[in-house]
Amino acid sequence: MTANDGDRTKLFPAIEKKHGGPISIWIDRLRDLGEAKYPEQIAFLRENHGFSQAHANALVMYVRGSTTSKKFTKPTEYFKTLEPSTAKKIKEIFASITSTYSDLELVMAWNQPMLKIDGQYILGITVSKNHLTIGPFNKDFVKTFAKKLEKYESNKKTFKVPLNWKVDGALMRAIAKDRLAELS
Repeated sequence: MTANDGDRTKLFPAIEKKHGGPISIWIDRLRDLGEAKYPEQIAFLRENHGFSQAHANALVMYVRGSTTSKKFTKPTEYFKTLEPSTAKKIKEIFASITSTYSDLELVMAWNQPMLKIDGQYILGITVSKNHLTIGPFNKDFVKTFAKKLEKYESNKKTFKVPLNWKVDGALMRAIAKDRLAELS
């Protein structure tokens, strides 16, 4: 399991236990691949040595100079990296939920802003070039909200809204309410 602080080296003992030898052997093997790209390095570890995706990613990223998986520790740091209008839109979406559910906490997880309560995630948002992807953690949210999601591109776990979306606060609160009911 990945450490909460994002330190990739915390996975090294598990890698050594599962795959043998000191971690330096695996680092040397990756360096022996020369200018191999990330996918090639991952494939080398997974296909040739049976690494899991998590272990392969931790090792490859460490060798590439990224010692932590955390880019942002606070949402405020994350919002500073966005276009002001995009940051404002995301804050507006979260505010549409927290205005009713004030006990929800805005946190960073997987380098994305998320709402959370008692260690359980409620909803997260990912920024893309032309849209926001909203990821409710509800098990069957697409079925539950099928009618309301008709105008959005959606799949099993997320739906997309344009960057200039007029926030549908009622929908966002309903999704949060459904997730909170699922947790209780």
